This record gives sequence, structure tokens and C-alpha cells, in this order.
Amino acid sequence: MFATGVTIVTARAADGSLVGLTANSFNSVSLNPPLVLWSLALSAGSMPTLSTGSHYAINILSASQKELAERFAKKRDDRWQDVAFTEGVGGAPVLAGAAASFECFNRSRYDEGDHVIFVGEVERCTYSPGASPLLFHGGRFYTEHPL
Repeated sequence: MFATGVTIVTARAADGSLVGLTANSFNSVSLNPPLVLWSLALSAGSMPTLSTGSHYAINILSASQKELAERFAKKRDDRWQDVAFTEGVGGAPVLAGAAASFECFNRSRYDEGDHVIFVGEVERCTYSPGASPLLFHGGRFYTEHPL
């Protein structure tokens, strides 16, 4: 019952393929240096790329990106079809239309329980002024604040 924002974490694998997944386990850690964290299940198919790659991007989704959040939350071969993005630091895809994006160096990882906690050092941050965030609460997405 904790309301969160919704992110899509993206990266580029060593073979050039794109990786992306919906995550709401995102938090700031430090302002100096700028650090953020997020977590991923050990069983996730994207774990090999994300645990060994040098960079990833954390894309904070806007309210208009609910369909994208749902698409990247499921195992689909076509999840990147028609998705607009630019190449960010280290090749990580930065999604068009995101409320904000954090382009991160994959600084450290901590195995805890059945997840890995990733700590990223923010190398570049962008945001869209006035963009409303996509929210997740009680197992549902919200494009407006739930009353």
C-alpha cells in the first residue's frame, strides 16, 4: 500500500541488443556524489546484462506512458517495437516522453535475499518540466493522484 513512481530501467547488452524492464523499486541515495538505487530479482532474464554492463538508464515514466510500463513489465519479444529513444551515456536507451531520466554508471551491486540492489552513479539527468508522473499503488497504475 505504498504509492511509488514507475520506472523503466534500460541498458544495451554487449552484443548490442536492448534490455528494459519496469521497476518501481527506485530511490535516491546521495546527492554528493549523486547516487540512486533500484533492485532486481536474481531470477530476472536481464540480470546477466544489468549486472555486468557499465551503464543503465532509469527512466521515470510520465502519466502518458502507462501502456509502456505494462509492456515492459511482461516477458515479450516485441517490447522494443516502435519505442522511441535516444542513446544515452554508455549506450543505455533514454526513453522519449519520460518525466525524467537518470543515466548511470553501474557503480555497485549488493545481493540481498532473492534480489540484487543496484547503486548507480548519475552521470546525466534530464527532466520534462510539468510532466505528470505515472503512479503505482495497491497493484494498480494511476495517471492521476488516487483520491
